[in-house]
Amino acid sequence: MADQSHIIVTEGILPAGTWAFVADRFSPFAKETLAKLVRFVQDECMPAEELYHAQVEKGAKRWQVIPPVIEDLKRRAKQLGLWNLFLSKRHYPEWGTDLTNLEYGVMAEVMGRAGHFASEACNCAAPDTGNMEVLAKYGNKEQQEQWLKPLLAGEIRSSFAMTERFVASSDATNIRTSLRQEGDEIVINGHKWWISGAGDPRCAVHLLMGKHDPDNPNRHAQQSMVIVPANAPGVKVVRAMQVFGDDDAPEGHMEVIYENVRVPLKNLLVGWGKGFEIIQGRLGPGRIHHCMRSIGTAERALELMLRRVTDPRKTTFGKMLSEHGTIVADIARCRMEIDAGRLLVLSAANMIDQVGAKGALRDIAYAKVMVPNMALAVLDRAMQAHGAEGICQDTMLAAAWAGLRTLRYADGPDEVHMQQQGKIELRRAPALWERQKQLEAKRDQLFKQYGTPRAHI
Repeated sequence: MADQSHIIVTEGILPAGTWAFVADRFSPFAKETLAKLVRFVQDECMPAEELYHAQVEKGAKRWQVIPPVIEDLKRRAKQLGLWNLFLSKRHYPEWGTDLTNLEYGVMAEVMGRAGHFASEACNCAAPDTGNMEVLAKYGNKEQQEQWLKPLLAGEIRSSFAMTERFVASSDATNIRTSLRQEGDEIVINGHKWWISGAGDPRCAVHLLMGKHDPDNPNRHAQQSMVIVPANAPGVKVVRAMQVFGDDDAPEGHMEVIYENVRVPLKNLLVGWGKGFEIIQGRLGPGRIHHCMRSIGTAERALELMLRRVTDPRKTTFGKMLSEHGTIVADIARCRMEIDAGRLLVLSAANMIDQVGAKGALRDIAYAKVMVPNMALAVLDRAMQAHGAEGICQDTMLAAAWAGLRTLRYADGPDEVHMQQQGKIELRRAPALWERQKQLEAKRDQLFKQYGTPRAHI
């Protein structure tokens, strides 16, 4: 195992300091799994990235055909035991793996080096990860049998339908999609958009949040969560939303209309009025998973930058880019910012292990705001160092930048988390004033004790 740990550090997968910080927190099983994952991502996933994109056909077939290489890699990941790594037995005893969130945090970073590609190969890709956690935590036995097990097996994919068009969905109490019970059925009418994964031909189920009790004085008890089969009559995928010109086929971020969709009452998750409880349980781990992967993306961008600025074929004013002071400074900033972001993420992951996602909300929020902004800054510097090559399809930089930019909206925009954390911090003010009063009283006592006049009153 020592040799495998050495490989993880010496090949640049993790800085030596980071591995020294987390190594004693890793079980033997986690170390073995991490070493296998590193080899899988480096030797099998990353070489197949370009092929994957080439296999996403142009035109209408982009939404009908799944690149064969991803299915082959999924089978390979299962063989290696690199499957559903995100579910921790500590929180999901029946479904989870023997990994903590801290251990998975490092593994998600490794997968993040290959964007969503390696994560999907290991069945650790959003939005399925969050949906599986919802079904594992809140679903009943019948719901788990019908939907969770196929998701865990990678046989189907899913989407999470919360964000709505014409509504400021950063405040989820604004959601208008109506849920109405008629006999033993729930009738759904609503207009959603940016529904990730809803365009995938493997998408079999939507977890939908809607409003069943709009007049409830408790605004957080008006919403409920319903399981909606993707092929239910009345579910209409309107179009793929483009992210800076890219439609992200074959998964997409879709605009979806639900028109008089009827599902059995048994498709209600937990019970009426539990929507907010469910989304908070889902979004906490989901937010930190995004951040974990973002660290890996930033690391890969820095590696690309290092190769670009030391390429002797590409010089400016008679020098390699690495010989220009501004480039050197940018590289140093990238290194420090990535390492700082990683510590935030690992700290949040450790808090989830200790006290659960609800108890770790502050730490998750810190990472959710800081890490995407950090990764965007790293990518921007790497793009700048590449010149025009950095903003086209010939590197992963532009596509990764677009994906990371959406994270400043996804799972709650920066401003919402900043507002919440600022209010929490302000709650410390009364105690700080009281502490200051005590300090001043002791100070005055000391001046009196020593008979020393104060220079300023």
